[in-house]
Amino acid sequence: MKYSEALQYKKEALEKADESVRKGYHIIITPADTGESAKYIEDFSKKPDDFKDNSCKKYSSNDEYEVVSFRKEAEDE
Repeated sequence: MKYSEALQYKKEALEKADESVRKGYHIIITPADTGESAKYIEDFSKKPDDFKDNSCKKYSSNDEYEVVSFRKEAEDE
């Protein structure tokens, strides 16, 4: 999906998620390409506070994105 679609999808996902999901998981926009997504998540995981929604754009070679969630590290909580 395009970035604007991913942004809307993330917004809706956050609205529907209960508090435990919002506190325990990162919900982020990543490049749709598997390799690019893996690199983005790796970098994001090191310093999540340094990343904004549009940070994923510099990792994408084809302007296609997806919304993913993964468990936060214990030290982030």
